[in-house]
Amino acid sequence: MNNLIIVAHPDKNSFCQNGITKTIQKTLKLEVLESVYIIDLYKENKGFKFNDDKVKEYKDLITWADRIYFVSPVWWFRCTPLLESFFDQIFTPGFAYKFIPITKLYGYPKPLLSNKKVRTYLTHGAPALPVKTLYFNSVKLRLIMGVYSFVFGWFKTKTRQFWSVPFISQTQREKYLDKVRLDIKKDLRIK
Repeated sequence: MNNLIIVAHPDKNSFCQNGITKTIQKTLKLEVLESVYIIDLYKENKGFKFNDDKVKEYKDLITWADRIYFVSPVWWFRCTPLLESFFDQIFTPGFAYKFIPITKLYGYPKPLLSNKKVRTYLTHGAPALPVKTLYFNSVKLRLIMGVYSFVFGWFKTKTRQFWSVPFISQTQREKYLDKVRLDIKKDLRIK
């Protein structure tokens, strides 16, 4: 199967880059028949507007992929700006979804990429309690309802959040990476 990892963190030494992305890649490579391609948004792009060639390349990779893994920190209760730009420029009407009219004024989005398996890993600097209670887990909610439901369909994606990442021990980081390994092995149907 074809696996696309899209990482959206500018720091190569970050937990997103050096921990989660590398763990996904290594675990996928346990299976000989798995193809893996990584888009490093901050390495590949100097600005937030992708040129036409880059848009075509990214859409071709999305089409190619059977599984897509997004990896991003949460900044200001959103994914990083380049990942948000990716959503805006790649998940366009006609490619990622289309509106089906219900009445003259209303329609609903029909996902055009619902055949993809999608996992997202988000890292937070904050602990879980305030984000999940005071802010109603708005980052995950917006991502699933405002992007993924349009593109991949309802209940078709899985999102895992890792909390207090800058403040936790290396032991806790390893526990987080164990969860990533288990997720990927489930995707590969490995025990």
